[in-house]
Amino acid sequence: MKSAIYVSGLIAMLIFGTAAYGQQKPEQFYRVQIISVPTVTLTTQQFLTGDANGKPATLAGELRLPGPAAQQTGKLPAVILVPGLGSADSSHERWARELGSIGVATFILDSFAGRGLLNMNDQTQLSPLAIMFDAYRALGLLAENPLIDPARIAIMGFSYGTVAAVYSSSERFRKMYGPSTTQFAAHIGLYSLCRTFREDTVSTGKPIRLFHGIPDEAVSIEQCRFFVERMKKAGVDVTLTEFPDALHWYDKVEFPNPVKLPQAPSARNCWLEEGANGQILNSKTGKPYDFSDPCLERGWQFGYNAVAYEATLASVKSFLRTTFNIK
Repeated sequence: MKSAIYVSGLIAMLIFGTAAYGQQKPEQFYRVQIISVPTVTLTTQQFLTGDANGKPATLAGELRLPGPAAQQTGKLPAVILVPGLGSADSSHERWARELGSIGVATFILDSFAGRGLLNMNDQTQLSPLAIMFDAYRALGLLAENPLIDPARIAIMGFSYGTVAAVYSSSERFRKMYGPSTTQFAAHIGLYSLCRTFREDTVSTGKPIRLFHGIPDEAVSIEQCRFFVERMKKAGVDVTLTEFPDALHWYDKVEFPNPVKLPQAPSARNCWLEEGANGQILNSKTGKPYDFSDPCLERGWQFGYNAVAYEATLASVKSFLRTTFNIK
């Protein structure tokens, strides 16, 4: 119980403890809009089998528009930011400001508060695939926004949110749940949860960029290396940038020293794949996977790494400038 309280406290610090930073340089943004996102809550099995009859939910997202100078060039490119467990915090605020500085609008998607999930210690409360459904709904809404260019909307995920950001590149999932009028222009994942889904190498053809610390104890870089290898063999434009000293959440400047979460669960040694009828299997045992699987371990560290963060920031900006044709 103490560990659960500790994790909750850290999430609260990340969300609420850095308001002073979030108040800096508001002039970078011309306008901030709160947009509701009607969606449904799906289980993993429902999502994978195409059953969209989930419980209705209404989420909120924060659309941040860059200054008037960027808008004078026409409709804006945009990135949907998909946070991990605990939803948005000051790191996503920083990403929004940094991307706004190159003329890119951002939409910070909150898949948790609208569902009453303010405390996500138990990952069974919301499947990461349900968040992908939310992201597709958000994509459809942004594509209809008169200020946004529907052909230039990318998605960027963090940790738990990377399943939505990375695997929305799957043509299978796009056909199942994506809007008919547009698709994501690019996919970006920071410290990603990499899995194996059926037909996931049949992609939309849009580029994928992953960034990961080698010693990350929360999510395994080996699984992402395997994903990238499979995608490259299929001819997908994908790269994985590795950082030798970066831990999980390496972009959170509020934690300059490593923090240990001794009881936090980690599936770093769980190799998972999609089985029949929407089941997730432990690929090593062939048995259905759940949170009692022996492959699960506990304990991992996180903390800021300036070198990794600055390199990721520069790379993402360069990638988006090229992808969105920003002069």
